[in-house]
Amino acid sequence: MMIPTIPTPQELLDKGFSRGKKQADLIRSQKMPKHLKGKRIEERRVVTSCQVIKDKLKSIIDAVPEIESLHPFYQDYIDITVGVDDMKQALGALNWAYGIITQLEKEYGAKIRKNPSEKATAIQKQAYGRIASVVNKIKKDLDFLDFAKQNLRNMPTIDFDATTIVIAGFPNVGKSTLLRQLSSADPQVANYPFTTKGIQIGHTERHWKHVQIIDTPGLLDRPVLEMNDIEMNAIVALEHLADAILFIFDASETCGFHLDNQYNLLKQIEKIFSEIPVIYLFNKMDLVEDREYLNEYIDDEENSIFISAIEGEGIDEINKKIDKIKKIERYAENEEEDDDDEYY
Repeated sequence: MMIPTIPTPQELLDKGFSRGKKQADLIRSQKMPKHLKGKRIEERRVVTSCQVIKDKLKSIIDAVPEIESLHPFYQDYIDITVGVDDMKQALGALNWAYGIITQLEKEYGAKIRKNPSEKATAIQKQAYGRIASVVNKIKKDLDFLDFAKQNLRNMPTIDFDATTIVIAGFPNVGKSTLLRQLSSADPQVANYPFTTKGIQIGHTERHWKHVQIIDTPGLLDRPVLEMNDIEMNAIVALEHLADAILFIFDASETCGFHLDNQYNLLKQIEKIFSEIPVIYLFNKMDLVEDREYLNEYIDDEENSIFISAIEGEGIDEINKKIDKIKKIERYAENEEEDDDDEYY
């Protein structure tokens, strides 16, 4: 989401009033009756200041797309990251200020024209006071939009036409390393939890099919309602994007989490996303001497692969599974239903 640079109230007022003064100075250089010139100067200051401030507010409002028109993934991403309701409230406040300043432009322009010339300056100062009051009232909304700009500037670009594979699992189980093996991505890889602070995307071509692979932040073994914002980004990716899930177990448990906890997380994900196929990856097998104890965590032997992502072992098997994945046309059906409704 491209949010333009957000000014502070003082910056907005300074720009408006400065432009108003420049336009007024142009009137001063013109020849006209003295009793008209004074009124024209102050009217131009007020009208120009209002128009400059309104133009900036409108450019911000127009630059932010209507949230309801975005893909559900982006709607949820914005809600998790900054809050959809807060975003709407801030944009609504700017729209309110735009409307009030439009009224002040008309009101004080008419007052200056109708009153004697000697009152024009006083009316202009009164108008500036009202304008400043309106702009200062939206300070918290401008501050919020600046906050939203900073936090949404790295919002991922998703190809919704591609077959999308989402990598999920506990922190530090090897998700980023696997992403690097499967795609063109070069994510940060480090040996500590929550290396992945946001969604990372890799791309590859498999038999002329575009495949998008998404590395999600590490999830913890706890209910969705108790998850933090980083974990919720992963849930959003799974919910709206996944045509299949690569769930990674750290078979060595060197990630710091017992296999029981990892298995519980898997069961929770399978319950929430029951219609999405899951491929089970047992990673870090280069560190495992005895594989027998893993049998109790294997529910589907056909879809379970033993790998070592760091060594590149098992990658070919994963790719063969990816080749068989079909894209889930979630939204095509909804669009067809919407089209049908138009006839009734």
